Amino acid sequence: MPDAGPGAPAPTDRRYSNAEVWKATEQIIDCGVLADRLGFDSFWTTEHHFQYEGYEVVPNGTLLNIILAERTKNLRLGTMFNVLGQWHPLKLAEDFATLHNISGGRAMLGIGRGTVPREAESLGTKIGSFDNPDAMSADEFNRKQFDEAIDVIRLALSEESFSFKGEIFEFPPPGIPDRGGFVETLSLLPRPLYPYEIWQAVTSPPTLEYVPRKGWGGVMWLKNHEFMAKQWNRFAEIWEEEHGEALEPGAQRTLVINTCVADTREEAIEMVRPGHDEFWKFLGPYGWSRGYMGPDGKPAPPGLIPTLEESLENKVWAVGTPEDVAAEIDAWNDRLGGLTNLVFFPAMLGDPYDRVEEQMTRLAEEVMPLVGARTPSLVS
Repeated sequence: MPDAGPGAPAPTDRRYSNAEVWKATEQIIDCGVLADRLGFDSFWTTEHHFQYEGYEVVPNGTLLNIILAERTKNLRLGTMFNVLGQWHPLKLAEDFATLHNISGGRAMLGIGRGTVPREAESLGTKIGSFDNPDAMSADEFNRKQFDEAIDVIRLALSEESFSFKGEIFEFPPPGIPDRGGFVETLSLLPRPLYPYEIWQAVTSPPTLEYVPRKGWGGVMWLKNHEFMAKQWNRFAEIWEEEHGEALEPGAQRTLVINTCVADTREEAIEMVRPGHDEFWKFLGPYGWSRGYMGPDGKPAPPGLIPTLEESLENKVWAVGTPEDVAAEIDAWNDRLGGLTNLVFFPAMLGDPYDRVEEQMTRLAEEVMPLVGARTPSLVS
């Protein structure tokens, strides 16, 4: 994407060919193989649809992860995130179980509610994004659908046979004839042969209240460092209230930080700026900048398109020399009172893949050896 950056072209004015999209897909798989070779703990794909402008080209992370399961040895594999409303819940359960089993128990179930109305409303759900005029009712439907879908998935993955009846889903549907009788229960095949983890995106106050009560992990990203620390600690408080046990430092929470490593801080800033600005050209209209702090100390208005300097001030990006980035990881460890799960976002929108591979290599070989001993090395 040689024209990445602020201003023209508008995202929807770009159009990449099918061949270009598939080349990018193959390069993502290559990055997963490299991650395994470099000793990273996990590799996360995404799920997005219909994005001819080239931002997100993977519609099914599970399919890509099955390929990676065959080409890697140690890498844990997940999708940030399977958008539940865009799936039939039983199909997602089947596909995840297949991936988990064929990988020898290396799969993680990442779940989210979605971001892009273009995808959501074409695939069976709604999403209350910033640019959706019907945001409140869309969000209400989405949360109800999400809640039922994950209940169905967990039942299907854990029980020999199951049935479910909610406002949106009913399994099995009533009155299905089968060999002289009627279907009363279903049995999912395959089911996981190994224990598995669930991780959900935590981006809003209602989700922050929901995830720890459900008992699975929360993934947190694009938050001002002060807001993040409050959210991180509140997650632990809710967990203890609900489950009667205190979380170990960093447990059940994952931090995602955007990174860029270069020989000097000035070079890193120059390198990352176009991709940073393109990133916000993509996500700004969906309201993601609400995690930044405004001049009044409150959350920024949803329509904010941050500058790189604002992202650095909010500590959302770690940019500079290997020493600079390692120091920022140590600072996050201190801010959060312990950091166990850290995911790097090292590829900016528009970066060529040779740069992405270089960034992954520098993170593994130059940054992580400098990270303080208090920060565990489980990094994605």
